[in-house]
Amino acid sequence: MKRTKKITISIIIILIISVAGVLSFKSSNTPKNNTKPIIRLGSSPGPYSELFINGIKPILEKQGYRVVNKSFTNLLNADIALSDNQINLNVDQHTAYLNNFNQEKKAKLVALTKIPTVPTGIYPANKKSLKNVNTGDRVAIPNDPSNAARAYNLLVKAGWITLKAGTEPIKATTKDIATNKYNLKITELDSSTIPRSVKDFEYVILPGSIAYNAKISTRSILLAETVRSEYQLVATTNKENENKQWAHDVKKAYRSKAFQKYLKKHNKDNYWVTSYYK
Repeated sequence: MKRTKKITISIIIILIISVAGVLSFKSSNTPKNNTKPIIRLGSSPGPYSELFINGIKPILEKQGYRVVNKSFTNLLNADIALSDNQINLNVDQHTAYLNNFNQEKKAKLVALTKIPTVPTGIYPANKKSLKNVNTGDRVAIPNDPSNAARAYNLLVKAGWITLKAGTEPIKATTKDIATNKYNLKITELDSSTIPRSVKDFEYVILPGSIAYNAKISTRSILLAETVRSEYQLVATTNKENENKQWAHDVKKAYRSKAFQKYLKKHNKDNYWVTSYYK
């Protein structure tokens, strides 16, 4: 009886040691808890957030980051949330817009890196060719200061207007028009409403994100802007975040070979301007 008891105890001890060994092995081979912070993206309707989610997010996730997305109906609300640290990042604005927001809201947003950009363009409305422009034609352009200036510069490129000497291009307004060759009737509208108003105009000027949301192909652009540095899209965060490791990793992801490969595959008809790589 005593012998049987000893054998039973011995078996139990062996089992305990074996289980402990297995648990120890699993523990030593189990990855440590991910200590990298969550990156909170504030997305606005348009191609730039989609490009981040499809092309950049997978790269960051492979590095151990978790990326969560909060959608906003417009960029202004996303910037306000970014300024209030409700989110960490957005990728839907250019430098001119960022600077204008900082000035108006007394904010401290900063650009981490330039990112692929869809150019603003003159699109057909009631007229389908620039050659058909005539006296009194109606042209719709965005009404926010940065994109309005962008539109006036595009009208200069088209040869339809000139600006007064000394005009700062990124601050151009209707008051800065020196000559209007065809006496164009230029109307500033909320850019999101322009695609719904094409029947009222001969030509319309649309930023890339607005054309994208309205499912208007960039193939139909009659004249694309030469993208100035101020209108290159930028990944944006609050100043207090710019030197954090995740911010550096976002910048590296945009410049990585993996993203360049993705972009090459998804840049049909040279939809994206990628001069920031140079």
